[in-house]
This record gives sequence, structure tokens and C-alpha cells, in this order.
Amino acid sequence: MNDWHRIFTQNVLVPPHPQRARQPLKESTAFQCVLKWLDGPIIRQGVLEVLSEVECHLRVSFFDVAYRHFFGRTWKTTVKPTKRPPSRIVFNEPLYFHTSLNHPHIVAVVEVVAEGKKRDGSLQTLSCGFGILRIFSNHPDSPTSASQDKRLRLYHGTPRALLHPLLQDPAEQNKHMTLIENCSLQYTLKPHPALEPAFHLLPENLLVSGLQQIPGLLPAHGESGDALRKPRLQKPITGHLDDLFFTLYPSLEKFEEELLELHVQDHFQEGCGPLDGGALEILERRLRVGVHNGLGFVQRPQVVVLVPEMDVALTRSASFSRKVVSSSKTSSGSQALVLRSRLRLPEMVGHPAFAVVFQLEYVFSSPAGADGNAASVTSLSNLACMHMVRWAVWNPLLEADSGRVTLPLQGGVQPNPLHCLVYKVPSASMSSEEVKQVESGTIRFQFSLGSEKHLDAPAEPVSGPKAERRPARKPPTSPSSPPVPAPRGLAAPQNSPVGPGLSISQLVASPRSLTQHCLARPTSQQLPHGSQTSPAQAEFPLEGGISHLEADLSQTSLVLETSIAEQLQELPFTPLHAAIVAGTQTRSSAGQPSRASMVLLQSSGFPEILDANKQPAEAVSPTDPVMFNPQKEESDCLQSNEMVLQFLAFSRVAQDCRGTSWPKTVYFTFQFYRFPPTTTPRLQLVQLDEAGQPSSGALTHILVPVSRDGTFDAGSPGFQLRYMVGPGFLKPGERRCFARYLAVQTLQIDVWDGDSLLLIGSAAVQMKHLLRQGRPAVQASHELEVVATEYEQDNMVVSGDMLGFGRIKPIGVHSVVKGRLHLTLANVGHPCEQKVRDCSTLPPSRSRVISNDGASRFSGGSLLTSGSSRRKHVVQAQKLADVDSELAAMLLTHARQGKGPQDISCESDATRRRKLERMRSVRLKEAGGELGRRGTSVLAQQSVRTQHLRDLQVIAAYRERTKAESIASLLSLAITTEHTLHATLGVAEFFEFVLKNPHNTQHTVTVEIDNPELSVIVDSQEWRDFKGAAGLHSPVEEDMFHLRGTLAPQLYLRPHETTHVPFKFQSFSAGQLAMVQVLFRASGGKPIAVLCLTVELQPHVVDQVFRFYHPELSFLKKAIRLPPWHTLPGAPVGMLGEDPPVHVRCSDPNVICETQNVGPGEPRDIFLKVASGPSPEIKDFFVIIYSDRWLATPIQTWQVYLHSLQRVDVSCIAGQLTRLSLVLRGTQTVRKVRAFTSHPQELKTDPKGVFVLPPRGVQDLHVGVRPLRAGSRFVHLNLVDVDCHQLVASWLVCLSCRQPLISKAFEITLAAGEGKGVNKRITYTNPYPSRRTFHLHSDHPELLRFREDSFQVGGGETYTIGLQFVPSQRLGEEEILIYINDHEDKNEEAFCVKVIYQ
Repeated sequence: MNDWHRIFTQNVLVPPHPQRARQPLKESTAFQCVLKWLDGPIIRQGVLEVLSEVECHLRVSFFDVAYRHFFGRTWKTTVKPTKRPPSRIVFNEPLYFHTSLNHPHIVAVVEVVAEGKKRDGSLQTLSCGFGILRIFSNHPDSPTSASQDKRLRLYHGTPRALLHPLLQDPAEQNKHMTLIENCSLQYTLKPHPALEPAFHLLPENLLVSGLQQIPGLLPAHGESGDALRKPRLQKPITGHLDDLFFTLYPSLEKFEEELLELHVQDHFQEGCGPLDGGALEILERRLRVGVHNGLGFVQRPQVVVLVPEMDVALTRSASFSRKVVSSSKTSSGSQALVLRSRLRLPEMVGHPAFAVVFQLEYVFSSPAGADGNAASVTSLSNLACMHMVRWAVWNPLLEADSGRVTLPLQGGVQPNPLHCLVYKVPSASMSSEEVKQVESGTIRFQFSLGSEKHLDAPAEPVSGPKAERRPARKPPTSPSSPPVPAPRGLAAPQNSPVGPGLSISQLVASPRSLTQHCLARPTSQQLPHGSQTSPAQAEFPLEGGISHLEADLSQTSLVLETSIAEQLQELPFTPLHAAIVAGTQTRSSAGQPSRASMVLLQSSGFPEILDANKQPAEAVSPTDPVMFNPQKEESDCLQSNEMVLQFLAFSRVAQDCRGTSWPKTVYFTFQFYRFPPTTTPRLQLVQLDEAGQPSSGALTHILVPVSRDGTFDAGSPGFQLRYMVGPGFLKPGERRCFARYLAVQTLQIDVWDGDSLLLIGSAAVQMKHLLRQGRPAVQASHELEVVATEYEQDNMVVSGDMLGFGRIKPIGVHSVVKGRLHLTLANVGHPCEQKVRDCSTLPPSRSRVISNDGASRFSGGSLLTSGSSRRKHVVQAQKLADVDSELAAMLLTHARQGKGPQDISCESDATRRRKLERMRSVRLKEAGGELGRRGTSVLAQQSVRTQHLRDLQVIAAYRERTKAESIASLLSLAITTEHTLHATLGVAEFFEFVLKNPHNTQHTVTVEIDNPELSVIVDSQEWRDFKGAAGLHSPVEEDMFHLRGTLAPQLYLRPHETTHVPFKFQSFSAGQLAMVQVLFRASGGKPIAVLCLTVELQPHVVDQVFRFYHPELSFLKKAIRLPPWHTLPGAPVGMLGEDPPVHVRCSDPNVICETQNVGPGEPRDIFLKVASGPSPEIKDFFVIIYSDRWLATPIQTWQVYLHSLQRVDVSCIAGQLTRLSLVLRGTQTVRKVRAFTSHPQELKTDPKGVFVLPPRGVQDLHVGVRPLRAGSRFVHLNLVDVDCHQLVASWLVCLSCRQPLISKAFEITLAAGEGKGVNKRITYTNPYPSRRTFHLHSDHPELLRFREDSFQVGGGETYTIGLQFVPSQRLGEEEILIYINDHEDKNEEAFCVKVIYQ
């Protein structure tokens, strides 16, 4: 305890200025400052003559220039002797600190102090000068980061001169500051991120030396002794406090009565008027418990609510309450304040300076006015106030595992860890030492170390200050409650209002409660009024320090503070649904077909694949390694590639022996490269005569095309698809992308039932063997496993005591091999038909630097380029009316003179001519004869002239209006640079644009981008990493851009200066083409450069495809687990123990996709939350996963399909038939339909076969469900048009099946392997008096068969059931359930047979 008191008293900090506390909080930054040496005659000669044995040291303090306020604690270096004449004084002492006051006005003041002995032998210290060390630059967000040596200029005088009002900032340039010539201090200052793990051990703004021992840190290695250069934390120890209660003198009731009376007197003496004592009441009694290392609280103190012991006795419940124990010597009138929960302190460390601090606080109600009326709605801050009344410190002896502790409470004006005034203690002038220990009150508790359980019997008592020693075999009981042993396990949360945040009373506490309503009487030992804001309050904001709460309320609203304070603390939680392991869902195992299968395939007559010379293609093995050489692929003379996919056969696996139906027809869906998605025709499965029984790897069925009439031709088996990938299909430069696509891509093929339209499974095949590498043609035969993924809801029951809250059951994922697909892939090379290669087909430039030199769209000058008569820029004149339709509509003569039918509006012209002819005839009649004709001709000429003049005026106005725009548009072509960017989904494409200032004056250039997928790289480290990945070695500029929140970034350019502007394009949408324009606008708003990007998206690699079926209009929540980090493509070698952070993005902004950081070695899960649409909508999106901090290159790309189906919930019992009906609605025409199910053994429909669905009619489909196993899972039900093979309706049947009661259990041991099986018998007695019929079912029909599926037995008679156990190929145990159902298929009894296969 002495160590804690010594460190606590030596490290009292002066808080920053209160105005700083009102500013928004920032993250604290750590620094290392090394004070190296002092040069020059800093100590005057007169001092050396007066003093003897002169020594020198440095003092460092924090100073706020804006508010002229010193804060923190002054730090001193070791004392160094001085020599005559004065020379360099070497210190070389490191100094560490961290602060969140990131502002240029926060500086460190370094003072040079000399000390020596006067002639009378007394010690005298003199200030020889000081310097101002600037920690932060003028930019508030960029602290000083240079690590090179710097020189600090020193000034005459003492640092107290900075408090003078004439010294305005910058003080270094003030005329009152006198520089000490030829004197300076050499130092280094740099950020020190290694100190961040030790922030909880060091208070903010505390200057400490690296040679100083910090409680909680291990000593440094080596001889340097600098423990803060690379701090190493001591191992924490978890402690628990139980049975905690406070006893106050002389009793709790009298103590609180006196406290209320003094509160009323204090309110009256402050001039607030009389206060009605009856209106004042105690709202809460709060206890704040935290671990303190002498410097500050290690973690935010826990805040719990104490209740009187009598209230516990009155509200005690047999199931939830925890009986509180107290001293047997306590009288019934001296009841205690008790805590109804256990306190857990995980931050304890085995160090003498670590102590547990207890702070007892009272929260009072406080009326708004002197008359005691209720507070108004607008004066919430006057509703309550809070005072600390007692506190205690306990230094645990960590050598003991457990024990009981009794501590005296402290109060009054003595310093305390919270640095606030505490309620007075009773006068103890006439009391003995024993009485003084209990007059302020005591706190008693039981503690234990390193255990999460309560102890049945406490161990030997451990003494605190004047600890009470007594035998601890039996827990002492309180007279107010009967003795009850403490229960095991965690304390009941219902009775424990524990939480680290604030209560409601604390949020509305009066801001004046600590500064004005301090009940302790002021004395000379009290803390000054201005220093009430403690470092602990600054370190833990919003923890209940009322003065700090007042500072926050002055800036933000009370509602905001309430929302922050009431934020619940998130507990570590892992979702209970089991994660889908990526890489196992569709990654079917692929291999080469066996020799027996190849014999059957060769004899079946599949067409042979030939090269361009009509020779058989070279066969390669899928198991052979592939050496990919991109240069060899590009230099191949056979430029065209004919990709052949040949579907040969689909075989049944040997394990599928449960009598499940095998499809008659199948079809396949996939997407190759950027061709449209392909759906093959229905293919018939024809069983081979030589196949026999299915064995491991046996070929059973070949694929044969089906004609329109439903027949098939066995003479032409197989199905071929051909894709021609040549220069006519590929874009310039895309050939390299296609070769890489074949090298790294996996083709996903979905296999569907052609009749039921249900997904059978998926297969995946690598295409790297299709790289010809100079050969004319290659082919590879594959045998692929078709894997189906089934999702079941696990039937495990989670105890409520384990979770504490009701949660859904976890979702299980199972992969089942449905069959094997025999497939041949081939690549046949063909020569390119185009003999002359145009320059436009050359691969585009892959340069990362875009320059506007010579790349503009218009060079200016004359139309004919000088010096070259062959290249001409010809501009053909066009009529303005043909250019602008708006102008053409305003002209009168354009439509009349237009040539061709397209320029004449027939209806309007006919009307115009008719009106003119009518006017002409009228005028001729009036004028008559030739005179009339001449007059009409003159009028017509005048009318035409008027129309021409009007049109010329309109054209002139039009040209004036568009002249500036046309000239600006033409001139912009001279500064426009066009570039084509080949991007891939999720990949960040980096490039630099060479920007030049063409003017003779400097400009601040604003970079404006019209597409959010293109952004400027403003982080220098990100820029450096992208340049390193691209192989660019140009320099990187720090702080190149000026950022203004959400506005466009700006950069400064000197006259005729050229710089590189970094860009990053990254798209998460699967589009094809994008146009992006970047405008570089100078200070006056005029552009100096324009970059036009044409972005062409290239095909991307899909590592895995997930297909989920989910009920419509609901949320799908899935967790997909990543494979181990070292197995992912692109992972560095030798990093097995280092898992980088994982980031995830989604192509659909409406999909929530995230991941959580976990510990080393833990699996990584990707969480998806998708809203399903109406049935039968299919939603697809991409999930992109990164392992680098800049999200540059994906390590995995997943494609997710979500099928929305109609949901039908069925609750049933295993082995028992449950019936339900579904409503069928007819379409516009008559359809012949049939119902198909994914689990035909468990779900049956009526009508069973094909039936007619009338148009616009309503019909019932009866469904019978008999699940074989308990649990929750999904069953698919499709209604298919058998003529058109179209899906009419689809349902997702969600089964929730519970297991019946097992009445009997048996056990049998069988030999595994081939054999005839074993016959056994069991008996069953009819419990009814009449004759009954019973039906038999089993949950494992492939392992157990019945001699009879049903039997009849008379009333009370016994029947012998014959069982036949089929041999199993696997060793182990299997539990088989036998269901005995009645005539209605309701379960009567269930037997369990445990079979052991040896």
C-alpha cells in the first residue's frame, strides 16, 4: 500500500484548460522525445562564481499557448555536472507521453535549471533559460513525424514569462523574447506507436522517462533500461469480489439522515433559499470499482448499484436472489449496503502499486427552485446531483488465492484517486486508533483469484489495513437474513444492475454538484476550486464525473449525451448457425476416369475430337502438372481457339443404395468465359448393359440427346458444345486475359433433373489443361463428382443457462455425392483468317502513367496538317438546320426548301398550301386580271424576303448564343486525353496522370470526377504500395492533397510545374462499359486538363458458387467460413502463423456482407444477410474478399444465387404421417402437370402421377409427410408441366420434426463387409382389447428391412416382428429406429436398435 500511495502522491496531474475538455475528443497519439545534449554557455559566468558544485538538469512541462495554461506534471532529467569553461552537457534521456490534444497551440516548454551550493552550504536553483518545443505543426491532423535531429533555440528568462499577456503566439517572434546566442538543445521528436498497447497504464499528458519503472510493465531487456521503447505488459490476473457490503457509522439510517440535513443546510447557506427536507430524497447508492496503478485507472471503473440490506431481504426470491452475508456482531439497526452480484476484475497485475479503489457515491433529487416545486421539462439538469461520500483503497496480496477483507472507509479533504471533494468524516480527536478505523465506515468482501466460480468455503482471511482476522469455516450471517450458502456459478443478472455506463440519475445530474455542492467544509488542505477536473475524468469521459459532464453539456445537447451514456456494452458473441466451409460446397473431386470406364466410353461410339488437320487431338491427363508460359500462348501461330465441351455420361455412386429415385433425364447449366449463360437440352440417361451393379467408379449411364417427340437415338451418344474464341470475338489485348482465365479458372457446372427441374448437384473442373502451349489441339477427360449441398437445422438443444437468452438453433450443412459426371474438354487451334494485321488490333498499352503529350483529340491550327500531304483533317460544312433540330423548328424557309420526303411534314404543308391558294384566289377576284397577278407577285416576294430576314436574325442569334460554347468545346479537345482502362470486378486498377500547369502563375487545382468508382489516392502509404506493386519508381509526395471533407481534393501547382496525380478505379458492379471524365479545374474555374476514361470490364475469376433456397420475402442469414489462410491462392510462403485482416465487399449494395476480426489461428467467417424477393425470383450477386488493407486484389470471388420459394411450415413427429393440402391455381391454358419432390421417401403427393390442371381453376394438392429422422430441414416440391418442361409452382417445405418417445432399446453386434445379412426377431404386444393393424417403418431402410411391412394382431396378443439387417461397409455404431404405427399411420411405439459393426 505504501508503494501505491507514494506513486499516487508523486504523480498528481494538473488538468488541461476546461475549454479543451469541451472540444471533440480525438484519438491519443504517442510520442518519443530524446533530449540529447546542450551546447553553448548557457550558465552565466556570474553563477559559476557565486555557486559551487554547479550541476545542470532539464525540466519539461506542457503549455497551452491559447489559454496560457500549464498542465500535466513537470518532468526532470537526471542531474549532470558542468565543467569550466562551459562545454557540451550530454543527457541522452528519452521522454515519452501521449496526448489527444492535437493542436498547434499545445507545446512543450523545456527549461534549463542550474543548481549549486551557496557559501553557507544551502542549495539554490536558478533558471538559465527555456525553449518552446512545437509538438504539432500548423496542420492539426499531422503531428511532427521527422525523426532527424533538431535544434531548439533557447531564450533568456523563466517559462513563467509565457503567462504574461504581452507574449502572443507565436512567442518566438515576440520582441520581448531575447534569444541566447550560441546556445541550443539537440533533440529528436517522433511518433511512437509502440506505446499504444500501454496507454491504459499511462494517463494522458503525463511525461515519463524511459528509465522510470511503470507499474504493469516488465523491465527492459539489455543495458539501455528503456522499458517504454518496446513496452512489454505484465500478465494480468483475474480477480473476483463477492459478498460485498458497506457498514456506515453509527448506522445507515442515521448516516443518511445527517447527510440529507447537511445537504439542506449547504443549499441554504449558498443563498438558494430554504429547501423542504421532505422533497429531498436519495435516488441511488452507487459503487464505483476500478483497478488503479498509482498513475491512473487501468480500465474504466465499473459502476454498480448498492441497495440496503433490508430491501434485499424483502425482495428476495428463492430462484434468483443471492443471500447476502454480514457480520454476526452487527446489530439489526446497523444494516449495511450490499451488492447483489459478483465483481470481476480482469485487469489485476501482480505489482505492489496495483490497488483496487472503491468509491461510494450518493445520488440525490434536487428541486428546481427554492420553493421545492418540481422541475420543468426544460431544466433537466437540475433534477439530480451526485456526491462522493466515502472511498477506500485495497492492495491485494496476490500470493493468496482467496480470503476475506475488511477495509476502513476514508473521506474528507485528503487526496483521492478521483481528485474531488468527499463528504466529511466524524471528528476523531478523542478517538483511539481502533475507533478511527470504523468511525468512517467499513467495507467487507470476499475475494478470489483466477476462478470463475464462487467458493463453497472461503479460505484464510487476508488482511487489508487493520483487517479483521477470524476463522472462515462458516460464512457469517446477518441478523436481518437467515444463513444460506452462496450458490455456485455466475450471479443472477436479474438482481445485479451492473454496468460500466451511467444511470439515468447521472445523466440529469446537476453540473454544480461538485463545484458548489461539496459537503466537506473548505480548509487550507482542500484542492483549489479551479483544479476539480481530474485526470481520471479526462481519461474516462462520461463515467460519472459531474464537472466533466458539465463541460460536455456546454457543447452538445443533453439528448446526445443521453444516447452516448446509455449505449450498451457489446459482449463477445459468435453466431450459433454453423458456418459453411468455403471450398467444400462445389469443389467436387476431379480425376481421370478409370481404365474400365474408358473401355465403356470408347465402345459407346462417342464422336472423336480432331484438330485442324483432321488428326486426333492430343490427350492429356488431368493429374499431370501444367507449366503455363504466357509468352508461348501469345506467340502461337494458331490464333483461334475452338473450345469443345463433350458431355459423355452420368453415373450413379455406389453409396446411393437407399432406394432413392434416379433421374431419367438431366440437363446442365454453366457459363464459359464471357459467353452468355448456357443451358443444354435435356439428355436421356441410358443404362449400359455391361454396367451391372454400381461399384466405386463404375460407369452406369451414358447421355443421349432427346428429340422433340421424346425419343432418343442410341447411335449418337453424348452432347457437344463448341465455342470459337478468335480475333473476331476477342477485343484488342484480351487474348492474354483469356489465357489467364484458362490457367486459373474453375468451370462450375450445375446438374439438373430434366423432369422435376430440381437441382441434383454441382461439379467443378479446372481448365488449365486446355492451354495448348504451341500444340495443335489438346483434350482431357474428367470424371467429376456431382455434389449436392443440403441444409439442415441441427437438433441439439442449447441450455438457457449457457446462453442467457433465447436464440435460434444452428443451421447444419451437409454435402452429399449424387453421382459422377464424365466430361471431355478440348481446345482445337485454328489459323487466323485475317492475313494483314491492322494496327488497331495490337494489344493496348498497359502503362500505368497517362500523359497528355500528343494525346489530345484536336491539335488546333489549320485543317490540313503541315508537312504531311497524306494525312488530312477534313471538315465538311453542314446546314445549321440539319445540325440543330431546335433551330430547324424555328426557321420558316427550312421546311419549304427541304429536299426529300423526310424534310417535309405532309400534313402541315398541305394545310399551308391550301390556305395560300385560298388567299390568292380571293385577291385575284378583288384586283382582277393582270394587275391582280402583278400585285400578288410583289406581295409574295415581299413575304419571302420578310421570312428570309427573320430566319437570318434567328440564325445570327443562334450563332451568338452557341459561339462561346462551341469555341470552348473545340478548345477543350486540345487539353483532353483519352485512355482505355481494362478493369476487372473488384480489382483496383492503379494509374497516374501527368498533370502540367500551362500558365505562368501558380494555381490550386481541384480534381473533379463524375464517377464514384474512380477516386484519387490521397494516402501516401497507399500510393507507395500501389507504385511498388506496379513497378513504378517515381517519387511519392507526402501531404499532396488538401482535403475538405466530402468536397473534391485540391493540389497546389507552381508555374509550369508537372506532377503525377494517382488514381484508382475499382468497380463492384458486373457491368460491361463505363465512361468516366476527370476535370482538373484551376483557381478561376477554368479547366487546365481533361481525362476521358473508357473502362472496359474484363471477365473475372469466380472461385466458388453458392446456391441457396430460402422462403420468399424473408432474410437469409448465412456464415461462410474461409479455408485456412495459407491454402488460399496468392498467400505468401512462411506465414502460417500470421493471419492478415480480412475485408469483404459485395456487388449488391442491398446485401449486408461483413466479417469480424478474430484471434490468431481462429477460422474466419463471412456473414451474409440477404432479403429474398417474391417467389420465384432468383437473386445473384458477387462476394469479393481481400487480405490487403487497400483492397487492391481479391483473394477469393464468390457468386451467390438466392432462390426465393413459397414457404410451407410443417411440424411433425419422426416416422408418423402428417397430411396437409396446397392450393394450385391454374394458368391461362390447360396444363398436364406432375409434382416432384427432392425427398420422395419422406414426402408423397396425391395425385401421384400426371394430372390435368384446368385453366384459371383452383385445385388441392394433398401432401403426406413422414420424416425418417428428427430435426429441422428443407424439402423442395416442384409442380412441372410435363409437356413443356416448365416450372408451374415451387414450394420450400420446412420440416420441424421431433423424435417420438423410445419405449424399448436393443443392441446387436454385426460383422461389417459383404455378407448375406442377419435375421433377428422382436416381439410386440397389442395393448388394445380389439384386433388392430400396425405398420412398420425405419429411419434407415438401407440397413434394416422388415419381413412384413404391416401386420394384424388380436387384442392383448403378442406378435413376432422379423428383422433383416443388411451388412454395412463401414465400421462403427449406428442407431436404427423402428416406428410402429396404427392404421391411421400415427405412431404407437418406437424401438431403438443399436447396431455395432465390427
